[in-house]
Amino acid sequence: MLERFRKRAAAPAEPVPASRNAVATLLVEVARADFEVDSSERTAIRRMLGAAYGLDAEAAGVLVAAAERDVEDSVSLYEFTRRLNEESSPKEKVEIIEMLWRVAFADGRLDKYEEHLVRKAADLLHVPHRRFIRAKLKVEGEPPASGGPSRAPARR
Repeated sequence: MLERFRKRAAAPAEPVPASRNAVATLLVEVARADFEVDSSERTAIRRMLGAAYGLDAEAAGVLVAAAERDVEDSVSLYEFTRRLNEESSPKEKVEIIEMLWRVAFADGRLDKYEEHLVRKAADLLHVPHRRFIRAKLKVEGEPPASGGPSRAPARR
């Protein structure tokens, strides 16, 4: 067991692709938008990153921790959305907006600040308004990504 740990520690760490880090950072931004990060939001973020990028729980946790540090150092969403605009197709951008909605709804309520941040990200990603709304309605009808409370359209 220790040998496996030593090999992993000695192996060079693979750099996280910029677009993956950008998505993780946007997800963390949405979770923080209402000034309280709920455990269901954290769980949803880790699950979605794991599913989207084939990461195990540990790797997803490391990515979220790096994203949290990036959020602390960032001054705007532009630096992250710029990367995504360069590297993502229109379909992938809509999928990112769906992920952001899943975080916003993960705690069972949609806060006005979360909604504003998802709208801002959609604008910066050049996602048409109709696709932004379709993504919201699609996610609103899904069971919670975190496995937490059911989604009620309650607003704060």
